[in-house]
Amino acid sequence: MNSAVITNIQGYSIHDGPGIRTVVFFKGCPLSCEWCANPECISRKPQMGFIESLCKKCGKCLEACPENAIRLNEGEFRIDYLKCTVCGKCEEACVYDAIVRYGGLMTVNEVWDAVRRDRMFYDSSGGGVTVSGGEPLLYAEFVHQLFDFCREEKINTCVETCGFVDPDAILEVIPVSDFFLFDIKHMDSVLHKKYTGQSNNRILENAELLIKHNADVMFRLPLVPGINDSETNIKATSEFLKGLGEKALKLQLMPYHRMGQGKYKALDMVYHMEQIPAMDNEAIETVKNKYMDLGILCTVSR
Repeated sequence: MNSAVITNIQGYSIHDGPGIRTVVFFKGCPLSCEWCANPECISRKPQMGFIESLCKKCGKCLEACPENAIRLNEGEFRIDYLKCTVCGKCEEACVYDAIVRYGGLMTVNEVWDAVRRDRMFYDSSGGGVTVSGGEPLLYAEFVHQLFDFCREEKINTCVETCGFVDPDAILEVIPVSDFFLFDIKHMDSVLHKKYTGQSNNRILENAELLIKHNADVMFRLPLVPGINDSETNIKATSEFLKGLGEKALKLQLMPYHRMGQGKYKALDMVYHMEQIPAMDNEAIETVKNKYMDLGILCTVSR
């Protein structure tokens, strides 16, 4: 696989692996988590989004669209997705950045050319390149090729994954990956399916697979109030990590936030977390301490 749909290449990140990193966001995810902060990465196809707050109603996008897929009627979403071919001409015509294209096809060489420019930051901080998304292991062959380039230049590599992928995709990238960030969202399979669209069986099996192959893994939990912060889930998660062995006794909490909410509106998607407030620091620390009391080295990503 020599090309993939990429939504963004973000430099100078400090939350996606050790040191200063460049993060490559792949488009497409097998899960549809209700709290997802990157809804533009769920579909594998490029999409056009409309940011209403930036629109000045000049009509230039309407004139530019060759498919007549732009609407200006009050009360209607701007883009008619049944007609839109994601050609991007409306984005080019909009001088107010109210229309944005999420995702474009890039080759391995194009992505490599982009990430290698940050080499000076990797060398000084012990950082490197992280693939994220969406789910990068839907493009496992592409990731392997990209990481081959990185390792030739002694650049650290990291995979950020939801874990719901074919085990062969995991095995494909283990030899070229220095580090894994692996999400465990809920231990109850029924509730996991309710909130993410899929059961957690394959995810837990792939977690075991990584540990079996001596991969360096940081397990992470997106901490969502009322969903996975219960005593029952904390105990079940702790027991699962203990069952994987001493290398797995660490967990990073990622407190739920609403920073991606605007992108749901831009894509005309329903945001299901409207009534769920962000957790305060005291509540987060309480969960952290419960994991610590159960023998899990627990940290919080701020």
